Amino acid sequence: MQPIDFRSDTVTKPTPAMRRAIADAEVGDDVYGEDPTVLRLEARIAERLGLEAALFVPSGTQANQLAIGAHCRQGDEVLTEAGSHILHYEGGAVPALWGVQPGPLPGTRGLLTPEVVEAAVREENIHNPRTRLLSLENTHNRGGGAVWPLERFRAVVEVARKAGLAVHLDGARLFNAEVAAGIPASSWAKLTDTTAVCFSKGLGAPVGSALVGRADLIREARRLRKRLGGAMRQAGILAAAALHALEHHVERLAEDHANARRLAAGLAQLPGVKVDAAHVETNMVVAEFASRPAPETVALLARHGVLTNTAGGPGLLRLVTHLDVSTRDIDEALARIRRAVVA
Repeated sequence: MQPIDFRSDTVTKPTPAMRRAIADAEVGDDVYGEDPTVLRLEARIAERLGLEAALFVPSGTQANQLAIGAHCRQGDEVLTEAGSHILHYEGGAVPALWGVQPGPLPGTRGLLTPEVVEAAVREENIHNPRTRLLSLENTHNRGGGAVWPLERFRAVVEVARKAGLAVHLDGARLFNAEVAAGIPASSWAKLTDTTAVCFSKGLGAPVGSALVGRADLIREARRLRKRLGGAMRQAGILAAAALHALEHHVERLAEDHANARRLAAGLAQLPGVKVDAAHVETNMVVAEFASRPAPETVALLARHGVLTNTAGGPGLLRLVTHLDVSTRDIDEALARIRRAVVA
């Protein structure tokens, strides 16, 4: 039985066309700034997001951390929603790498309000860390793929600007937001100082992210990338896959979103399973299996050939649709889940 893998949109394999792009990539030494494919990718993503410059990096975690390192100094504070990726999934890097204090803020499905941000900014006082940076996330992972409404995003950024803060966007799945909302990714990114995007999640490349932003910040991030061991040599092999993904896999994200809605509708019909269909905005479904603890449900479904992850609450599972999950796979997965939970 072939497993159907909903653990993440990071599990995809390169398509045949992407493999050809990798094989044909023109390369050079990127540490010397001589890899033409990397340079083309960096120029392309900067243009697409409406920002000045870009830096190709191995991972989304590194992109976010380079942004924090470029914006902050030891003893500063970064404000971010309490469920954000930089707090939960980056190995404690914020304090470990930069000596920066995280300031977790309460949000709803990962989204903040202007009032919460305004209240969190510390006054200038020798007893306080300097609140230096606001980091936002779109779509929001632990928020179940929630998309930031643009005007709400703009209002939160305006509050941060009035307080003198820089703004970073963890846009690992920003193109999911673009497709779901029908709004160019640049509409969010242009409001920030730096934005990170990931090519190896919904876009289906095997490796790579980019940090995009003001030219001076990207120059500093390039120096910090070297410090973290993220400077790569003939990286055009990887950049070619990212370019192919950017050029061919953005519009097809709508298929993943439709499959997520189909999956959610099917799960909602199963006994003991609860899904809020209104919260399925992109390619993530959070479902509550009430009959047993979430880790037990994960193990049960795995035995039936459906791979999932827990979602941080009692009975909650996260299922992520992606390039390698077809509509036929959705229907087969629902049949397998039904057999598992009804038996």
